[in-house]
Amino acid sequence: MIVVTGASGQLGSALRTLLGPNATYLRRTDLDLTDGDAILNSIEFLQPTMVINCAAYTAVDDAEANEDLAYRINASAVEKLAVATAEVGSGFVTLSTDYVFDGTAKGPYVESSTTQPINVYGASKLEGEHLALAANPAALVIRTSWVLSGTHPNFLATMLRLARQRPIRVVDDQIGRPTLADDLARGIQRSIDAGANGILHLTNQGTTSWYELAKEAVTIAGLDPGNISPCTTADYPTPAQRPHNSVLDSDRLEGLGIDPLPPYREGLERAVENLMRTDLV
Repeated sequence: MIVVTGASGQLGSALRTLLGPNATYLRRTDLDLTDGDAILNSIEFLQPTMVINCAAYTAVDDAEANEDLAYRINASAVEKLAVATAEVGSGFVTLSTDYVFDGTAKGPYVESSTTQPINVYGASKLEGEHLALAANPAALVIRTSWVLSGTHPNFLATMLRLARQRPIRVVDDQIGRPTLADDLARGIQRSIDAGANGILHLTNQGTTSWYELAKEAVTIAGLDPGNISPCTTADYPTPAQRPHNSVLDSDRLEGLGIDPLPPYREGLERAVENLMRTDLV
């Protein structure tokens, strides 16, 4: 039996669609990830064959003021899940982020690239990586980036909603690889089937900026891309620093026999079309 934590989020919901009744789905109300004993007891009771941890504290700016909570969910809870899965002999997959890097590299980051987070969120996720692999050496840590879907509030939904109302400015000096939650879910399943462990980068193909991504989404939606104009990170200060280069690549996929995720554009079209049918925009 597979257990998916963070089941109400973008990726958790995509895994629910993919795996259906073949998994048990735990939402925040089902498992308090700030309660270490509850984590251990839950895994011991369920006796899963695999745990996929999609739960995280992802409020990047809020994490600067809530450092303790970010570390409890992104690091301590991950360690408890890793310990519990090791004890019951279960596989363990946990999700990490491009934000473990500082964004100063000239090219893409691969699994062996030097990590150096520049905000609390990235630092807490990196600590979670270390703790997971120390507690369960068979664990798989999947780093991904810019996760999007057509089902939840996210960057796309915000851009589409605002572009209907007024001109908006979007940063054009942060680049990365958008990753569609449903593509990522399938990539996780393939990674598990391949017996992967350690650190693995998994993103859709194609590099863009937030500004260019917003223009693409607005154009797909049939809205006026002229309502989107570029600005710099310095023009849009936030509590947490963002890496300018978040592009992830992989040195491991080919050797593991895992197909790369497809270009993001196809999934972007599906996500935008789905969002336009919701009340999120």
